[in-house]
Amino acid sequence: MDLFTLVLAFPLIGGLLLTVFGERAWAPNLNVITSLGTFLSAVLLTAEVVAHGSRMAFGEMFFIDSLNVFLVTLTAFVGLTTSIFSGPYMRNEREHGKLTVPRLRLYKSMFQLFMFTMLVALTTNNMGILWVAMEAATLTTVLLVSLYRTPASLEAAWKYFILCGVGIAQALFGTILLYFAAERVLGETGNALLWTHLVEVKGQLEPNIMALSFIFLLIGYGTKVGLAPLHNWLPDAHAEGAVHSGYAGHLMMGFGLTTLIMAAFFLSRQKDIKRMFAYSSIEHMGIITFAFGMGGPVANFAGLLHMTLHSLTKSAIFFAVGHAAQKTGSQLMENIRGLIRINPVIGWGLMLGTLAILGMPPFGVFASEFMILTHAMKYYAWATPVLLIALGVAFAAIFGKVQPMVFGETHAKPLPHAPAITPVFVHLGIVLMLGLYIPPYLTRWFHEAARMLG
Repeated sequence: MDLFTLVLAFPLIGGLLLTVFGERAWAPNLNVITSLGTFLSAVLLTAEVVAHGSRMAFGEMFFIDSLNVFLVTLTAFVGLTTSIFSGPYMRNEREHGKLTVPRLRLYKSMFQLFMFTMLVALTTNNMGILWVAMEAATLTTVLLVSLYRTPASLEAAWKYFILCGVGIAQALFGTILLYFAAERVLGETGNALLWTHLVEVKGQLEPNIMALSFIFLLIGYGTKVGLAPLHNWLPDAHAEGAVHSGYAGHLMMGFGLTTLIMAAFFLSRQKDIKRMFAYSSIEHMGIITFAFGMGGPVANFAGLLHMTLHSLTKSAIFFAVGHAAQKTGSQLMENIRGLIRINPVIGWGLMLGTLAILGMPPFGVFASEFMILTHAMKYYAWATPVLLIALGVAFAAIFGKVQPMVFGETHAKPLPHAPAITPVFVHLGIVLMLGLYIPPYLTRWFHEAARMLG
């Protein structure tokens, strides 16, 4: 069994085993072991691809190269730290009667199956399989969102299902249009949805059909931008050889700026801490989309770096937020006060994570945002004021709400047990390191991936 097969086999088999044995006392350990196996396989696969170049798997259905293999490792790493964090967290939820044993089994199994669908989406060479993987990810996520079976969680799951269902339907239509354009060139060979074959004939594809296909793919997969790897639809924009060079980029820049502005101003209205940081994620997806829309080696490098840093930072923040909400029994920010006194580790974890995501130096997000801003100043000066205003509004909204949560007065008692907070500082440590020093092999990967994007 080769390394790529192991990358997919660990979460798939782990998910199936946890479906059956998820109620056992050792199930959380199995969840961590499965995630560790996925991560180690991904690391070894990355080393293999870096040393020997890109490769196919399962015929031509999967394609692993220097662009997606690092994202596979990043996804597996976040999955591993999340599994470590979730063990004590979910046990505490069970002890307080918020979750039943069957629902804990559902969580563990769906967590691993979600990882499987994401890894498939990142590595598939087939646009049809990509669509199936994204649809499967939607269904597993719906079950995870509705885990608590409260009115709020059921409403959130229903809204997510409807929104992503509409988006996936549009992505399907875009895929059909892509197939229609490609089949006219490639013929009925079964290769019309394979990226490696599409790239070879991109100059021969009908521009109008490809432009329409791109719109549906962008909007369709864009509905999942906060939950799914952004990488999935970014190559669509930069591999559209049949479309005028500025079309896809300008469309992405417009979507990115609109998303950034709307999310920044919605932040100030939030009262729920998880919703606030969810809007922060949307804000950063807008920044990343804008960067890739600008294109070029610098903007692509900055977009890839920002995508990596956001993934690490935001997951660390949600780890800390989960413990804060669990302690206070509320996600309303007005009920969360004095975390630095309740538990200094949680308090500092949330504050440092907030400073990192807001782009304060020396954290890495500052470097990626600085690169995006300076590139915009040089080539798209009209967008610079919009970026600065949106980032300023987001900074004021988030910092103004987090500061009293961490340092405000409270009468709550300290936590009786030590939370599983190690993943928070592991993530933030990496983000800090990348703000001060990017290892040469990561620099090479970012350069190579930026070159591949166009």
